[in-house]
Amino acid sequence: MPLRGSPAALLPLCLLCLPAGLPLRGPRYHGRYAGYLWELNQYDASEKCDKGGSSSHVGGVTEKTEVQVCLPSAALHNKQEFSLLCALVPATAQEELGATASHGESIRGSGSDVEMDNKETENNEEMFCNSSDKVIRIVPDSERETQILKAVFNRLKVDLWQPSSTSYIAEGTVTDLRVPHNTSQILLPSLQQANIQYTILISDLQKAIEKQTGRRSQRNRRSFPGYNYEVYHSLDDIQGWMHHLNKTHSDLIHMFSVGKSYEGRTLFVLKLGKRSQPYKKAVWIDCGIHAREWIGPAFCQWFVKEALQTYQTDPAMRKMLTQLYFYIMPVFNVDGYHFSWTNDRFWRKTRSKNSRFRCHGVDANRNWKVKWCDEGASVHPCDDTYCGPFPESEPEVKAVAHFLRKHRKQIKAYLSFHAYAQMLLYPYSYKYATIPNFSCVESAAYNAVNVLQSAYGIRYRYGPASSTLYVSSGSSMDWAYKNGIPYAFAFELRDTGHFGFLLPETLIKPTCTETMLAVKNITLHLLKKCN
Repeated sequence: MPLRGSPAALLPLCLLCLPAGLPLRGPRYHGRYAGYLWELNQYDASEKCDKGGSSSHVGGVTEKTEVQVCLPSAALHNKQEFSLLCALVPATAQEELGATASHGESIRGSGSDVEMDNKETENNEEMFCNSSDKVIRIVPDSERETQILKAVFNRLKVDLWQPSSTSYIAEGTVTDLRVPHNTSQILLPSLQQANIQYTILISDLQKAIEKQTGRRSQRNRRSFPGYNYEVYHSLDDIQGWMHHLNKTHSDLIHMFSVGKSYEGRTLFVLKLGKRSQPYKKAVWIDCGIHAREWIGPAFCQWFVKEALQTYQTDPAMRKMLTQLYFYIMPVFNVDGYHFSWTNDRFWRKTRSKNSRFRCHGVDANRNWKVKWCDEGASVHPCDDTYCGPFPESEPEVKAVAHFLRKHRKQIKAYLSFHAYAQMLLYPYSYKYATIPNFSCVESAAYNAVNVLQSAYGIRYRYGPASSTLYVSSGSSMDWAYKNGIPYAFAFELRDTGHFGFLLPETLIKPTCTETMLAVKNITLHLLKKCN
């Protein structure tokens, strides 16, 4: 039977064809859902839709554009589920796709050109959440649930925490998402109605944010020399700390710049090590590629602190700093990290501007020139996994890639720190394949997770990123390995979702203490011959 409603309200329903693998053809509509470039046109429902699916024509997205709504039976098993999606999608679509949408999005164009314009303004990107915003976890236990969740999440205003894209959602995949107050009032009862189980991880997101950052005074956070390593620090604090160490520990520390960010901030790196010989092997460590993962920069600072404090008393540390240099970049994505402190706590990407869309930023871990913008990366500028207009389009990525290329013969290990999942990953991320030096890398990872667990009993999974986490292209780890750095690892630090990106400051010390053991173990592994 025909579906009735405004074109803007009914338009997203046609995307239910996507989970069933049904191609859409015709005039292009550029939208922000799931990173697809959708092509909408009328087509033969008997050919393209699953047997038993429903379809209807909705005219007038623009004067000359006609859209056919296709509801495949693979995703919708009964009238109740159809009602669920009808309840969820049209109301949200009217808000998100309407000409006067609350986030400034509008459909404009004529004839065959219909384009989404996402007017992202500073006023809409707020640091704080509604007190009723929540984080929930869903683990789909069937293909039916997987398809429904993908369809619904692509339409509702939800922020996926884990995995990073709806494309990764599959049966049995742990799926954590931030749900704004208005959306949760629709989503949660509807999930119950469809018998899709969920767990509330964080019931009051604003309170959790305040609890994470408001425990100590600013003076206690950044005063020198009593710098507090058990709290999170702003970008200004971290860069001030770097300048201070450069002055006070000139025998072991040398600070330098590898370039400028998109917004003009200096990209500082610390070179740590004893100037004992003219040429030494080196280890690169970066933190904060993704802005909201604050535990990363906290660890980079912790590593430097431990190195300076234990160099005289710990034989292993003395050996490391005597025989190796460490290049440490505490905050890779400086613009995004600053933005996560001032505007949007859960910002992930860089802050570059797109000339065609008004969405900001690129995923700095999808922007490297290794299988760029393939599986696991999005072509759409509004998506969290947007790969960028071209490889190394981001000044931050370009600057670090240039430095690593220049020093590739010296650098023997690349370590990048992320959150959250409690994993130690190594190449490949972009394909299911075994790296040539698998036995040496796997041995280093095995020993590292074991020594990490010895501290507090925290278990890390380890293995190739593609099979242990998910397939993703354009990552820094794969790029480093493909450019001749034999040991390339990505840490996904604590936790596994109870706190997610809001890991409390009380857990900084244990997280960094156990991670320090793993990093030392990997580093000492480099100094041995591995056959």
